[in-house]
Amino acid sequence: MASLESARRRLAHRVTLLLVAIGAGIGVLPGMAQAAPNPGVQMNAADMTLLNGVRLAGLWEMPAGTMAAEKGKSPRVREVGAEIARQHGVLDQLVVEAANKLGAVLPAEPTTQQKGWLTEMQNANGAQFDQIFVTRLRVAHGNIFPVIGAVRASTKDPVVRKLAEDANKFVNDHMTMLESTGLVRWQQLPPPAIPAAQSDSLVAAAQANASSGGGLQVSTGIVWAVFLIALGTGGYTTWRLMRRS
Repeated sequence: MASLESARRRLAHRVTLLLVAIGAGIGVLPGMAQAAPNPGVQMNAADMTLLNGVRLAGLWEMPAGTMAAEKGKSPRVREVGAEIARQHGVLDQLVVEAANKLGAVLPAEPTTQQKGWLTEMQNANGAQFDQIFVTRLRVAHGNIFPVIGAVRASTKDPVVRKLAEDANKFVNDHMTMLESTGLVRWQQLPPPAIPAAQSDSLVAAAQANASSGGGLQVSTGIVWAVFLIALGTGGYTTWRLMRRS
C-alpha cells in the first residue's frame, strides 16, 4: 500500500508540473495576452540623417549668423544674420532634446567643409562677405529642406516627426530671409534633385521605411504549431504515466 501511495504522489506531482508548463504555453499564444506585444518604433538611417543634419546646421550657421551680424556691410544682412543665429539657437536646443529622448549621439563640431565655409567668411569683408554669407547659407538650407520633407513623410517616430515639423518652419523662414537680401544668385543654385524610387537616396530609404513594420516578427502559425506539438506531447506523456500507474 505504501508503494502504491508513493507512486500516486509521484504521478500527481508530474501531472501538476505538466499542467503548469501547458498553462505557461497558453499564456503566450497570440491574442491571449492582455497587452499585445508592440515592436515599437526604431530609428533608421533617415531619422538619424535628419538629427545629424539639423545639429550640424546649427553648429556652423550660428557662428556664421553672428559673424554676419557683426561684419555684414548691408543692414539687411546684419539683421538676417542676427535672426538666423538666434533661431538656430532655439532649433539646436530642440534637436538636442530630441536626441536625448531617443538616446542618439549628435555631432559635437561642424564638418570639415562647414569649417571651411566659416574660414572663408572670416577672410572676407564688405560686399564680398555679404555675398558669401548669403550664398553659402541659401545653398545649405536648400539641401536640408528636402531631407526634412522626406523624413517627415515617412518616419514612424513621433519625436523625429515633431522635430521635422519644427525644422521645416525654421528652414523655410531662413530661406525667405536670405532671399530678402536680394543677393541670392538663383542661377548658381543646384537643380532640384528628385531621385528615383529605386535609388539609394535618403528619399528612397524613407519610402522603404514607410512600407516596412520594423522589428523582429514571428509568424503566429509557428507559435500555434509549437504549442500544439507541446500540448500533444504533454497529453501523451500524461496518458502513459496514468497507464503505468
